[in-house]
Amino acid sequence: MTEKKTILRALAGETQDVPPIWMMRQAGRYLPEYRATRAQAGDFLSLCYNPELAAEVTLQPIRRYGFDAAILFADILLIPQALGADLWFVTGEGPRLSTITSQAEVDALKPTDAIHDRLSPIYETVKILARELPKETTLIGFAGAPWTVATYMIAGRGTPDQGPAHTFKNEDRAAFSALMERITDATIEYLAAQIEAGAEVVKIFDSWAGSLNGADFQDFALAPTAKIIAALKARHPNVPIIAFPREAGDAYQGFAKATGADCVALDNSVAPDWAAQHVQVDGCVQGNLASAHMVTGGQKLIDETGAICRAFAGGPHIFNLGHGITPDADPENVQLMIDTVRSGNWRS
Repeated sequence: MTEKKTILRALAGETQDVPPIWMMRQAGRYLPEYRATRAQAGDFLSLCYNPELAAEVTLQPIRRYGFDAAILFADILLIPQALGADLWFVTGEGPRLSTITSQAEVDALKPTDAIHDRLSPIYETVKILARELPKETTLIGFAGAPWTVATYMIAGRGTPDQGPAHTFKNEDRAAFSALMERITDATIEYLAAQIEAGAEVVKIFDSWAGSLNGADFQDFALAPTAKIIAALKARHPNVPIIAFPREAGDAYQGFAKATGADCVALDNSVAPDWAAQHVQVDGCVQGNLASAHMVTGGQKLIDETGAICRAFAGGPHIFNLGHGITPDADPENVQLMIDTVRSGNWRS
């Protein structure tokens, strides 16, 4: 195991003296080199679908910081587009999609096996990265979880409370469930193709899992994740999978066992000491520094980083933020975070 990459060792359950580190959205607008490459691409979707440029922005934070993992540069809404939804981005506002609000519109989506034509440039990006990343750097592929993707497909945009998706779910559960099944099946094929192209780990982002409660959480956050993981493990049993049911709260407890995930990523709304006691007991955890520290920096960043490392020092841990880094972050604060983790001074 000692010969494995540090991320893979953590995902295999090894406790390491210094946790490996990467950062959600580490390729992004806070870096001047990213902004230059995006300008070269012309727009966000053109960047996603240009394998050479998407690989370049994925590699930029590895060159700058030497993170232990690189995560494929893409977007969770490429799956809806591959299924036939219209997708565009409004500058300063975010994504827009054609909406799905009926069984007929679910039925009109493209079949699962049709997604690969649209997504083939993403697989080419993975192949480039598998060749070009440093040998010690783990390559992570990803997709959005079905609930989170569905919220955008139903509303046609991001919403503060995922209200349109909840309304559709509550008023036509059969049609909503059919949409979830279509997204789930497409996600399995998408992630399997990323693995076949060279991804060593995949991550499932359920950014809006926290808005599901009770049976809905079980049915629409936990169950689809479990189905995706079971299908991927059947095909690729040695590829670790990270699940991120953001803001799941107490439902983080037992999530790894219930879904088969090798690691549960934590947002910063849960205390590291609590998570060590209730989540890390089941295996590797990832997280969970507040991304605001990448803006503010200073001693508080150092202190919080050290506290997280200490809390999780007794088991397998991958250091990360509790959510993606924001565009207003200071690149120097990222370096301060990395230096703090790798120095090991937090142990004293």
